[in-house]
Amino acid sequence: MLAIVIPYYKKSFFRQTLQSLATQTDNRFRVYIGNDGSPENPIDLIKEYKDRFDLTYIKFNENLGSKSLVKHWERCINLIKNEEWITILGDDDVYENNVVEKFYSNLEEIKKNYITAVRFATYVINEENKVIGNLCQHPTKEKAVDFLIRKFKGGTRSTLSEYFFRTDVVKKIKFKDFPLAWSSDALAVVEFSGNNYIYSINDTSVHFRLSSKNITGKGDSIKKNEAWFRFYTYLLSNYGNKYPIELVNRLFDNIEKVQLNNKKTPLRWIKLFWLYCVFSRYSRFLLIGTKIKDSIT
Repeated sequence: MLAIVIPYYKKSFFRQTLQSLATQTDNRFRVYIGNDGSPENPIDLIKEYKDRFDLTYIKFNENLGSKSLVKHWERCINLIKNEEWITILGDDDVYENNVVEKFYSNLEEIKKNYITAVRFATYVINEENKVIGNLCQHPTKEKAVDFLIRKFKGGTRSTLSEYFFRTDVVKKIKFKDFPLAWSSDALAVVEFSGNNYIYSINDTSVHFRLSSKNITGKGDSIKKNEAWFRFYTYLLSNYGNKYPIELVNRLFDNIEKVQLNNKKTPLRWIKLFWLYCVFSRYSRFLLIGTKIKDSIT
């Protein structure tokens, strides 16, 4: 069985999300909605859709997501029963009507290959529900390291709503708590896949909404910068010695860029210098020193 977990906060597009679940051609799923102390009461929609599919709704009094979005995800995940697979669906994202059906039709192949992370093709939609950009598809089987290389080259996009994961893996490894949960989803794909293969289903799609109301639609911030730094540092510290040189160099490029965008962080400079030492990247240390000098002068 599949658990569809929705960490709810915004009502603006929530009807479209619920409607996309109500019209699924395969109803082998349960929906768990955790209200993050939102001022926008969705109870009218909950009542409208409660008989359209198996639905559990809980309102949490504390707005935990304002402190840690990952911790809110975790308490929503704790609502589920014994479902073998889990997905976290944004409260403004939508499924094509056969997403669940396609998952089950591929499940035998997924299990045969010991896959623990499954993703779907995606479209990006705007606030008017119009598709913007091209359909994003993926190799049917792709190693996590190759996914990262494509992502850092700008060759793919990745959003949490498009992934289904094995529940036992999610509960064992857990999401890493970065500010705004920025990059927590990308790291989850790497770790929940066991740094092995991600299985892609390309003949249906999840629609990710880009709007001024969600975190992705908002500009850069100090918190996003900090999240990027932690993400790149985590990958290098935990997996860098197993990654190909191309990816290691790309990670250093990225971490230096975010650090130069927020230079007044002494503890991060110490962490970056430690990474230079671990990976014997002393020439990069000299180069970034030159960049700092040039930016000052």
